Amino acid sequence: MAKNRTWIYALLFILPLVFASGCSEYSKVDQGRAIALDKEKRTVTIIRDEKADPQNPDYSHLPPMTYSLPTDPAEMGPEPKVGLRMSLDAKSRQITIFDPASQNFKTITYTLIEEKDNVGRNDPLVFNEAENKAKKFPSVDREKKTISLYSGRQKIFITFSLPDEYFALPDHTWDAGDEVRMTYKEPGKALRFMNISRTDIYKK
Repeated sequence: MAKNRTWIYALLFILPLVFASGCSEYSKVDQGRAIALDKEKRTVTIIRDEKADPQNPDYSHLPPMTYSLPTDPAEMGPEPKVGLRMSLDAKSRQITIFDPASQNFKTITYTLIEEKDNVGRNDPLVFNEAENKAKKFPSVDREKKTISLYSGRQKIFITFSLPDEYFALPDHTWDAGDEVRMTYKEPGKALRFMNISRTDIYKK
């Protein structure tokens, strides 16, 4: 199953390149994590993935890149969820976020409260069976000074604490934005937009 999943993700990366070549020899593809969405201006801002490896992404490219979204609905996938979390390093107990104020990354060491590994998406920790839907994360408790996160890619459920100053930040600071892909000819202007995170690659 792991090999099949790798091939499927590889196809998801290659197919837009084929499509782009068909449109124009100058078309290119960009991919990254969504950190901002302006619905009025119809723009999305991303942190580029330097590796384009679904199992080991590298969101470290600066500055962020902003794209105008396609006006043709046929070329536009689902709007992305935005988030500022770039990585979660459970071994080092560090979380890296993008800081809009400094336009740079910030790595924060957290105090671990609870960690569960190998947590699937249907685990009771992250899925409400009675309501038949996933629980909402991140869960930020500003009274108890705790933050709970779930990473489906890493299969980690984690609760940690941070210094008081970080609880003034919005909840999406600790969330991972959707992975998105744009086909473009002119820099900053998407011809086709695909929301990888919200594309069901197994849907028949």
